[in-house]
Amino acid sequence: MEQTNKINVSGIQFEWNLDKGQFLFEGEDAILFWISSAMKTFFDTIEEISGEEASNLVFEATGFRQGLVVGDYFSNMKEVSVEEAATLITNTYASAGWGKTLIQDLNFETHTLTALLKDSWEHKINQTQGKTMGGNYLPAHYAGIFTAMFGTNIWYKVNCYQLEGNEYTKVEYFPSDVTVSENIHLLARKKESQQIIQLEALVEDKTRELKSLVKELSSPIIPVLDEVVVVPLLGTYDEERSEELVFKTLTNLPSYKASYLVLDLTGLNKNISGHTVSLIEKIGSAASLIGTDTILVGISAELSMVISESEINLSKFDCFQTLQHGIYYALSALGRSII
Repeated sequence: MEQTNKINVSGIQFEWNLDKGQFLFEGEDAILFWISSAMKTFFDTIEEISGEEASNLVFEATGFRQGLVVGDYFSNMKEVSVEEAATLITNTYASAGWGKTLIQDLNFETHTLTALLKDSWEHKINQTQGKTMGGNYLPAHYAGIFTAMFGTNIWYKVNCYQLEGNEYTKVEYFPSDVTVSENIHLLARKKESQQIIQLEALVEDKTRELKSLVKELSSPIIPVLDEVVVVPLLGTYDEERSEELVFKTLTNLPSYKASYLVLDLTGLNKNISGHTVSLIEKIGSAASLIGTDTILVGISAELSMVISESEINLSKFDCFQTLQHGIYYALSALGRSII
């Protein structure tokens, strides 16, 4: 038989099911941590990995977005006003060990309010960490709550922290264009701007090297036998790569005295577009103008479907299933054979 313990504190229901290892807070799964040890370690680790400035933004963004979830929940309680919801929220949080919060000067018309936070878990963690300035998780959290409840973006300003020797942490809330997403972007630009510049320069250098390498290796012209060259088409061809392929092929065909150009389509990307079909037709037609016949080999089922659905006619080119067959055909047409 399952062992269940329940207790009601100021109308808030707590429940433990030890057989399941489960703690319920108002019927929802919850979890308990020691503030000055386990939670402190959690915060310390994030700050150690991310750095103080980035971790502050992590706590702020997390607090705000979790506040949106809470605000949405209470906004759906149609029979409860914003003032009543604010009281319910602060009482619920107090019962969960979040400290005491007083909401003052709440004005639904101007979407403004003031919150006084005393002995919050965040304050206790910051105190244990030996900090001299309070955190921004809870200030941002209430901004998220009232953003959802007011239906407009709310931001905050901390007037003073309890950690500085004041009785409360005092936070003012007001409509604002400031968003956590914008703050994340600003921090990233501020903290990483120099590294980004260096990285962009490195990427630009490597891109030039890579493009040069791709030009050398992509779709090479392979003279397999006298008057027969093979050009394998590899991967995906955008406009720049297509132009490079056409120029390279047509420029080099005369130097090989090629009578036959075998285009091997086996290595084309499976996501074939009409642009690829147009590229094939363009190479073949241009090659014929300089006296080179084109043979197509390795046409996949996907490519054959794209070809049949396009308005481009490739039937003027001889087509074979494999590269071997295409080369044999070219040699036969030249009156030669492999012995």
